[in-house]
Amino acid sequence: MSCIRKFSPPAKPFLIKHKFIPSGRIILAGDKSIAHRALILSALSSGKTILKNFPIHDDSLATLNALSVLGVKILRKKGLVSVKGCGMQGLKTSNQPIFVNNSGTTLRLLLGVLAGMDFKTKVVTGKYLSARPMSRVNVPLRLMGAQITARIKANQEYAPIVIKGGNLKGIVYHAKIASAQVKSAILLAGLFAKGKTQVLERLSTRDHTERMLKIFGANIVVNNNSITLNPNQGLVSPGEIYIPGDISSAAFFIVLATIIPKAKIIIEHSSLNPSRSGIINVLKRMQAKIKVVVFKADKPVNFEPRGDLTISSSKLKGTVVLPREIPSLVDELPILMVAACFAQGRTIIKGVGELRVKETDRINSMVVNLRKMGADIRVNKVGLVENIVIQGQGRLCGSELKSFGDHRTAMSMVVAALAAEGESRLDDISCVSKSFPGFLKTLKSLE
Repeated sequence: MSCIRKFSPPAKPFLIKHKFIPSGRIILAGDKSIAHRALILSALSSGKTILKNFPIHDDSLATLNALSVLGVKILRKKGLVSVKGCGMQGLKTSNQPIFVNNSGTTLRLLLGVLAGMDFKTKVVTGKYLSARPMSRVNVPLRLMGAQITARIKANQEYAPIVIKGGNLKGIVYHAKIASAQVKSAILLAGLFAKGKTQVLERLSTRDHTERMLKIFGANIVVNNNSITLNPNQGLVSPGEIYIPGDISSAAFFIVLATIIPKAKIIIEHSSLNPSRSGIINVLKRMQAKIKVVVFKADKPVNFEPRGDLTISSSKLKGTVVLPREIPSLVDELPILMVAACFAQGRTIIKGVGELRVKETDRINSMVVNLRKMGADIRVNKVGLVENIVIQGQGRLCGSELKSFGDHRTAMSMVVAALAAEGESRLDDISCVSKSFPGFLKTLKSLE
């Protein structure tokens, strides 16, 4: 494999050429998935909630701003966010459409809340989110009694969405797609429904909503892949919530440390939720040197496990990732593909079709970029199931790379470029502000 590349610089290039051995300790901003849910349930509860280690990025601000438009009083100061709960029926109708930017979690969870409100709301989105399918959440909410209209294209529904809620009834919903966002939307709507709401999953998805509903006093029972919610009088604030570091953000540094010789990174106070730890489990199976220290639970954080991770340079080996593992690492699949390129042997990631409907088609974005860097990567389709096959070669070559406007693709390619031979140019790095605006600053701290 030759590492000689000729390319002309793109319009707004981000040059990646400074190589270093990553070393040091980092603490990451709070988990994005947890932050969304903490904001929403704090708004619907009685009492004031202080959210500690709250992440400030485009997605979390989309939820914060949407709730503010609906009348929730929220104060933000550095890493602290204070939410004055307005109770289950305290949200106010908005005279203007609610803009949720490109945050899919904001949109889907907010629809669950608005399904319980006896007023009409229009929700509009940014360019990338407007291309993501919404039937998966609109259909069950309609079954519960919400009135929803959306833009229709090729028998699929897309934003903008207009929703009129109220008079909901509980349902038993057999989830066809492994989606924590859909599950969460149904459970949030279930808070306002008459009768029990039950979601039955084929594959377990991240359980942040279930954990948080419990600490806010909801009547919820989890039994393996069955989640049952019985409506009660209301939610009560726990007072304080500490949001552990985002494991999806940590994944970029975990892989960086494993693929660069002599590297060693310690990530403190990271989320270690078992439903989100797939990236750690798979990398350990690939012989990654990762030491996990789980903290003993204390009051502000006993709903979510957290701890420290110590990651050292490793000689990775290929593995097979099964479909049942995908929900626990779906957001980390792009950076896992990078790791697989540096591993010895073949890695097969099965059942990755959900990557087609993220902020961009992440199967396409990663395959295009990694092939430019000399990777042996292909996509196999067996029926409706898509698999990614990577023959690890232990190296990549610098090239001209594209973010495709996707934050996880961009950060994955930065990590790949730092470990590659030669220099790379990424067309645009600004999209990382969606989930990790401090990404480059954190990288620099490890020099």
